[in-house]
Amino acid sequence: MVLPLLGLLLAGCGIRATRVPTDFGPAPSRVPCALSAQDTATQTSGGVPVQVFLVCSAQLVTVDRSVRIPDGTAESARRVLVAQALLDELAETPSTPEQQARYSTDVRGGMTVGGPRGRDPEETLRLSTSPADLTPTALAQIVCTFSDSAAARDDGSVILGGPAPGAPRTYTCTPEVRASPGAESPESTAAGGS
Repeated sequence: MVLPLLGLLLAGCGIRATRVPTDFGPAPSRVPCALSAQDTATQTSGGVPVQVFLVCSAQLVTVDRSVRIPDGTAESARRVLVAQALLDELAETPSTPEQQARYSTDVRGGMTVGGPRGRDPEETLRLSTSPADLTPTALAQIVCTFSDSAAARDDGSVILGGPAPGAPRTYTCTPEVRASPGAESPESTAAGGS
């Protein structure tokens, strides 16, 4: 009884060997969040190089992009233009190679960015959607992307508000937020000035 069972186990997996060479290409990658240099180059052709934070394996991961900002733009206007360009990049559906690498975004299209209103601090960026109405992941993507760009304040923090009259808040992107954007909301404090 043991001998036939042993013979069955030693027979292998049941796939017969073939003498015909087969080439079905490389095995699909099971490593998420990995883009080839060619895929990265395609995303950054032309414009000013920037990085945006997309979601991959339940964490925030940077992806290279490029945005176009007119030369000679005043600093206050430049901050808003950069923020809008970054927001537009975050709202775009990830490219096919990015989707294959399992990148995604929680930021939805149609959102706009404006500058400060009334007595807001001069670095304030006002979103057309209140930050409180965004998913924690979308807010984390926006805060972390802005904090790593010309849209940020000198200390890397970002002052965000929604449509007036809500008071803007100062947000920071922490390693904890990057590691778990759905569970950790970006830290925020009341922004002075309003």
